[in-house]
Amino acid sequence: MSSILTNNGAMVALQTLKSVNSTMSEVQNQISTGKSVANAKDNSAIWAISAVMTSDVKSFKGISDSLNLAQSTVAVARQASETVTDLLTEIKGKIVASQEENVDREKIQTDIDALRDQIGAVVGAAQFNGLNLLQNNTLTAEDVNVLASLDRSSTGVAASKITVARQDLSSGAATAGTMGTDIGSNSAVNAGATGAIMTVTGTPEAGMSYELASGGGLGLSADVTYVARNGDTLQDVTDALVAGLNFQAMTDGIDVTFAENGSTAGQIDMTNNTSAAITVTTTNASQSTNNTENDGTIGGSLELLENFDVTTGNGADAALEAIENMLQVSIKSAANFGSAQGRIETQADFISGLTDALKSGIGSLVDADMEEASARLQAIQVQQQLGVQALSIANQAPQQLLSLFKG
Repeated sequence: MSSILTNNGAMVALQTLKSVNSTMSEVQNQISTGKSVANAKDNSAIWAISAVMTSDVKSFKGISDSLNLAQSTVAVARQASETVTDLLTEIKGKIVASQEENVDREKIQTDIDALRDQIGAVVGAAQFNGLNLLQNNTLTAEDVNVLASLDRSSTGVAASKITVARQDLSSGAATAGTMGTDIGSNSAVNAGATGAIMTVTGTPEAGMSYELASGGGLGLSADVTYVARNGDTLQDVTDALVAGLNFQAMTDGIDVTFAENGSTAGQIDMTNNTSAAITVTTTNASQSTNNTENDGTIGGSLELLENFDVTTGNGADAALEAIENMLQVSIKSAANFGSAQGRIETQADFISGLTDALKSGIGSLVDADMEEASARLQAIQVQQQLGVQALSIANQAPQQLLSLFKG
């Protein structure tokens, strides 16, 4: 049956042409944007995944900048630590030369003072963007946490960090704060014997003061003071006090030796090499228990440099004993910074590779296959032309009905 009111052929041709035009628009969008999934309407699931991954890529770019900044900062600290080690080695050479009797110790002392001042200049200049990792002599000094990664899991996103511990190669002197709980008592050590003179207890915190007063039965000419810095352990405090006591005793020409007790943490023993018993007064050797009121001024790990005096025999011997400990401190600092720098560089390389992998993954999800799009465009253009032809033919069908009414 033919009808002039309903043209079924034209409707079919029109729907086909609309479908072809819709596909043509989709392919043209893919070609113009380069994406098969340009927005959530195209494929909501794939778009959501790619959006999350894209946000991670931008985050990792920021992390990469953070790692580059940290790498430069640590590199400066490592270089400075190595330079300090070289300068301490030169000082050691000067001290060794001062052991000779027939030398001008005054001139050697002048050279040592110059090298000491140079160490101070190196440590003071070892900063990058205002951060100096070689100074740990303030109560507010803390280890540096470097943003290293974002760890995504089913429970959310967590920041991963690399901790770079501060070292301390400054040479400023410490000042003890108000004394708190006593950690020692009067101890008598007989001639030729070894005995405990004090025991350091508790958990050190930045600013806690430790001091063994001068005078007393031992006869030290100066107080032996140590103020804990951030990150110090009981072992660090004990080692520092032992080093200070040995240096002061040798400087004063007192024939005693101090050492850490191998079995009791925090205990300091004294070996009395003199011919008479010595009673050591340690009532002022105290640990501050109030980190607000009893804080001392934190000294540097190389603070004994300020007291080096090789113009006397005792002073030269004391300096030779102390310089070895300082060399170990600077070498350890350089090694720690070297390890941290290596880890940061490895992480930076990983983040760079991870970012590239994420970009590739996003591309495989949303990027259009341009070869396929080109082939589809050619085919759809032909379909579109045929659709127009079919619609034109279908629209001519009512015209044919006129022939039925001609006489």
